Amino acid sequence: MMTLAPQPTHQHADEDTAMPPRADCTADSAGGLTFDLTDTTEAGAAHLVLRLRGSDEEVSLPLTPSADGRLRAALPSSVALPEGRWDAYAQMADGEPERLVPGLNDLRSLVDRVPSGARGHVAVRIPYVTKHGNLTVRSWLRAPHAEAGELHIEDGGLSVYGRVYGVALTPDAYAEIRTRHEPSPLLKAEVTADGTAFRFTVAYGALAEGTWDLWLRPAGESGPRVRIARLLDDIADKKPIFAYPKVTLETEDGPLLAGPYYTADNDLSVSVTAAS
Repeated sequence: MMTLAPQPTHQHADEDTAMPPRADCTADSAGGLTFDLTDTTEAGAAHLVLRLRGSDEEVSLPLTPSADGRLRAALPSSVALPEGRWDAYAQMADGEPERLVPGLNDLRSLVDRVPSGARGHVAVRIPYVTKHGNLTVRSWLRAPHAEAGELHIEDGGLSVYGRVYGVALTPDAYAEIRTRHEPSPLLKAEVTADGTAFRFTVAYGALAEGTWDLWLRPAGESGPRVRIARLLDDIADKKPIFAYPKVTLETEDGPLLAGPYYTADNDLSVSVTAAS
């Protein structure tokens, strides 16, 4: 007869496992973030550290006691945070930085945000939870910036409505539709401007198979080329969230499907693929 050896018990295993520090995030309409850390008991100097993924660059923010007994760090919009994904850590006294997990995110001020554009750039920081359950801040810094608004699919084309920040629209303004990987003739679209608002239409019939990125030339050829993106809301990754219908194009080589989408950087593009 086979018997089983008794297994050791671990009645206090959970008590010996320290929970990672947790941070609540509050966004303001200017592009700043406030972090409030809970369950912090260690004494000494403390910092919230943001590390740019894939880089040695980091930003260290002092954590100071707040009125509710927690530790608070502020990332004002005036502090430059280059574009990318910034992983968040808590560093207590002389200890090693410890990865933060997200608490409550108050991002209401980011919804329908309308920055002044007076500084010549738009700064966007959106905290989010990674697939591993950690806290990361997605940052954009665009100077100037062309914000995509409503997208209308009509008459075999895509009408893009948007607003520009940090640069003026001139009578020479136009949109560029450019293939991402292969050289091809540059396609232009006429822009209708009203103050800082703009509108143009992408004619799907002029597009070959491939990926086409959308750019704004607010001052024509003599001015900047501005990537059109949707950044001014509370959604860090729009690619899996925003879905748009596709239009079937009949061509000599067979049917194609054309439709807009947002890239991993929330830039606006049009995909043209063979119909299956």
